[in-house]
Amino acid sequence: MSKLEKINNFDPNGLGDENNNIYGLPFTADEAEIVIIPVPWEVTVSYSAGTALGPQAIYNASFQVDLFDPKIKDAWKIGIAMEPASNDIESKSESLRRKAETYIGLLEEGETTETNDEMAKTLKLINSECVIMNNQVKATCLSFMEKNKIIALLGGDHSTPLGLMQALAEKNDSFAVLQIDAHADLRDAYEGFEFSHASIMFNALKIPQISKLVQVGIRDFCEAEFNLIQNSNGRIVTFFDRDIKHKQLDGATWTSICNDIISQLPNKIYLSFDIDGLDPKLCPSTGTPVAGGFEFEQILMLIEKIVDSGKRIIAFDINEVAPGGDEWDANVGARLLYRIANLVAKSNGRV
Repeated sequence: MSKLEKINNFDPNGLGDENNNIYGLPFTADEAEIVIIPVPWEVTVSYSAGTALGPQAIYNASFQVDLFDPKIKDAWKIGIAMEPASNDIESKSESLRRKAETYIGLLEEGETTETNDEMAKTLKLINSECVIMNNQVKATCLSFMEKNKIIALLGGDHSTPLGLMQALAEKNDSFAVLQIDAHADLRDAYEGFEFSHASIMFNALKIPQISKLVQVGIRDFCEAEFNLIQNSNGRIVTFFDRDIKHKQLDGATWTSICNDIISQLPNKIYLSFDIDGLDPKLCPSTGTPVAGGFEFEQILMLIEKIVDSGKRIIAFDINEVAPGGDEWDANVGARLLYRIANLVAKSNGRV
């Protein structure tokens, strides 16, 4: 059956068919405009685990999402499809996570790699396996880019999208990263892990094609990260959560703040969305929740305004969704993923 035939035979108002792809949509990756790459990896998480279960939990929750999008007519026809997760990445994440927990426990007890040979071996192994994971993600993303697909990466922890950013750098001369997050993620090899979830933006800035990093909602950071921002000569622009909240309390509108953020962005943007950028009531099971953050529609309004401004979101990720016992986090993640995917398709002229 062709894509057009599938569209003609599909009822967007019906129950989500679990025999179909994500959201109950009938499309394969070859037919979809947006391909979701799940990366169930959380080796270096330093507080609470569970994000490796995020992609499957979001997939499961997606069948309860209504497909009507008031901002985009017949949005479901764009075509969204999720690829199967890599069994290799999933199994390595589980085994390496156990090793990392032992390593982190020894660090907390005052041990070091200089004095403990097992720790040194563990650190070397994890760092090398992270390189392999990043290369796998990069190769997968490039293969779909060659087919003119828009890529959405679904973590896992926030270390997972580096390979996607590297792939984008091979296809784009210059682009900015827009980071929605509670954390700055600018630590240099946090806890010794070169590819820590807390180091993703530090590593992203090593990619020369990334001209700028615009951070929004940051409210948990160390002095070294703050100094890196201050000394970046404008390559890093940070809209701290505290400053945003104070402006609003003084009477500034969210529209005016969105306009300030958009003014810092070039025409090509990669969106990196850590779910903990939201108020923790929306993601209580995420690995490192922090008081503060945004409402659901605040972030969607920002993305809508970016798209309406004519700027192009070339790809995006959502990460750090950890399913809780009541599936609330996955419920929120599934709805965010759908709405953002539709907007990103619109920004690329796929609607």
